Amino acid sequence: MSFFAVLFALLAEQLKPLSNLNPIHHGLTAWVRWSGRNFDAGADVHARVVWGVTVLVPAGLVALVYTLTNRYSTVLALLLDVSVLYLTLGFRQFSHHFTDIRDALEAGREERARELLAHWQNLDASELPRTEILRHVLEYSLLAAHRHVFGVFFWFVVLSTLGLGPAGAVLYRMSEFASRYWAYKSRVTGAPTHDRLMALSQTLFSWLDHVPARLTAFGFAVVGNFEDAVDAWRRHAVLWARPNEGTILSAASGALGVRLGGQVAPVASETGDVRRTLTQGDTPDVIQADGSTTGAVPQMAHLRSVVGLIWRSVVLWMLLLALLSLANLIG
Repeated sequence: MSFFAVLFALLAEQLKPLSNLNPIHHGLTAWVRWSGRNFDAGADVHARVVWGVTVLVPAGLVALVYTLTNRYSTVLALLLDVSVLYLTLGFRQFSHHFTDIRDALEAGREERARELLAHWQNLDASELPRTEILRHVLEYSLLAAHRHVFGVFFWFVVLSTLGLGPAGAVLYRMSEFASRYWAYKSRVTGAPTHDRLMALSQTLFSWLDHVPARLTAFGFAVVGNFEDAVDAWRRHAVLWARPNEGTILSAASGALGVRLGGQVAPVASETGDVRRTLTQGDTPDVIQADGSTTGAVPQMAHLRSVVGLIWRSVVLWMLLLALLSLANLIG
């Protein structure tokens, strides 16, 4: 049933993308704020409580609802799977940024592309040359594809196999959002944030993302240039400050034959756009790398290549899930 749930959710998301202004984003941000405001009193134990309330409570509630629903009707349980995956998994939650920037660059409107990149990731992109705009778009798109698709996919399948339905998808997405939210709140808005809460949320998400990140990198290697991807993974993953990001981006760099990594654009100052982004739950994160990989300088062709790489990876993991589902039925 996991295969059909993912398939139907991806199809539904392609046919009817979730709007950026949907109430789910507002509710998500409000929930994280509420948990921090009501349970964070400054002690280390409170950081664990806030994270548990923010991440584990929604995942636990979804698991409970799924268990009760599955006892009553398998069809309703499948519908619940598809509904939750529709809200947590999919390309359209970030692909409009990629598409708009690509269209602007193809039309020669580099200033517009800088504005769109700045709005997407709250970066000061005003001084970025064309190749750096392309590099930033490639890096953020690859990580967004992992966090919106492959990471959700992995944890959904794992917990669904244990009979918890879509709880894994909620666990991953809530953990990922919390890890960005508290760091973003402290870094950009200047609002006081418990350092322990910020560090704990990032550490726990890093643990949850450890295996999915490496599976994503492996998928990129299989559907891309395998030898170069593995070589880049082995040699260049350490360039990035966060190992999971380094694993994904270095493997993708080798798979595509493109140079990734380098100096990141600075974070922009707080503006109305920043507050609007924060309200919508689209909290950016800075990719930090100490150097760059080998490969060609990013070009427009690489934007098309990365789309193909991601879709081939989706097909790869869907085929593997289909084979596992078939083996389970036969067994």
